[in-house]
Amino acid sequence: MHRLIPESPRWLLSQGRVLESEAIIREAAEKNKVSTPEVIFSDSEVKEAASQNSKFSALDVLRTRDIRKTTFLCLLLWMAINIGYFGLSLNTSNLSGDPFLNCFLSALSEVPAYMVSTLLLKSCPRRPVLSAFLVIGGGFLLLLQLIPESLHTLALALEMAGKFGFTMSFTVVYIYTAELYPTVLRNLGIGMCSSAARIGSITAPYIIFLGTFNKYLPYILMGSLTIASSVTNMFLPETFGKVLPETLEQMQKCKSFIRRDKHASEEGKGTVMMTEENI
Repeated sequence: MHRLIPESPRWLLSQGRVLESEAIIREAAEKNKVSTPEVIFSDSEVKEAASQNSKFSALDVLRTRDIRKTTFLCLLLWMAINIGYFGLSLNTSNLSGDPFLNCFLSALSEVPAYMVSTLLLKSCPRRPVLSAFLVIGGGFLLLLQLIPESLHTLALALEMAGKFGFTMSFTVVYIYTAELYPTVLRNLGIGMCSSAARIGSITAPYIIFLGTFNKYLPYILMGSLTIASSVTNMFLPETFGKVLPETLEQMQKCKSFIRRDKHASEEGKGTVMMTEENI
């Protein structure tokens, strides 16, 4: 199947394979009924792409303060989501009732989750959507300890609702993380976050094992961690409807909403002071 997917034109350009890159772009333009110029890439663009490709490494993901903050928050998000997602998946066999039916319902809950998250990604901002999904996933897990033991069906429904929220978060975080990192570091950023996700999936069985001491303890830990990650997510910049960053400089210009609000309030105060002076 991978032979049916074209290579990245930007990567081909960085490798000096200009003709192959232009051929892919022309083919895509033809399918979309868009005309292309005779010369797509100039010599200066080819040299710039080649120079950018050679001067970046994994250390650049942690080089500046803004990039370190983004990377650290993304690592926390990926770990928390994977702990909850795989924790609930592994805990399905421990639920009351028919284990085969429970596994079927757990898998079935993911189908609408992927469909809903895909539709929302086309028209909704990433940051509030991801935080809402995390609150849904973690909130239902925290509610489980309030359900009487006799209401097995309600407890199962809440856990499936939590799985629904984690699945949607799993979908959104992939897109959101890719939009946060610039083109030159996107693969490295996704790779580091994916490694953090594997740490989360490795930790999940040990959290589920805590249920042998207290059956609500895994739900409390996973729910609390998820709610906390939904708060940290709000410190990341919004990417919806914006041009994707291509360089480190463009990425550093994307600030979190708190910093933007602070600057806006400072500018507002300055405007008021200037108005008063003019009066």
